[in-house]
Amino acid sequence: METQNFKLERAKSNIDWIGRKVTGSHNGTIDVKEGIFVFNNGKLLEGKVVIDTTSLKILDITDPNTNAQFAGHLASDDFFNSTEYPEAQFVITSAIPNNSGKTHVEGNLTIKGITHATAFDALINSNDDNVTLAGKIIIDRTKYGIKFRSGNFFKDLGDTLIHNEFELNVYVTASKELIA
Repeated sequence: METQNFKLERAKSNIDWIGRKVTGSHNGTIDVKEGIFVFNNGKLLEGKVVIDTTSLKILDITDPNTNAQFAGHLASDDFFNSTEYPEAQFVITSAIPNNSGKTHVEGNLTIKGITHATAFDALINSNDDNVTLAGKIIIDRTKYGIKFRSGNFFKDLGDTLIHNEFELNVYVTASKELIA
């Protein structure tokens, strides 16, 4: 049995996000800060990805002032409180290949210091030198204290309601870590 560590490559990794509301949606990116994956005989055993919440960008709002205002609101305590919590993280606790050619990944997601178990299916490709992982994670923001304009907590929001679930489309690449 050969165990290999793979270090996440920031320049070859990204996370796209989509948040929906009654009147439409917004999308953008958020950077990965660091990560590591441990494989044994080509199978994912464990891993950890750290996300830089201060890097959140909005791609669908082109007006610079509106974009800056919205980005500031997402960084505020109403959403991610990036000043107090500049990082979020996902720690992989299990990874089981399924019949669809994907791997069911389970782990603990921490946002704003609050941790909950979450799972998603990922397409994982690995060889002796590199690993790629792609998957979509659906997150209920209210579990992490992000209640702004949630129908679970506020009444009569009408067309200002923001859906509780947001989506992260994760694409990461990692390279074999060489032991010096």
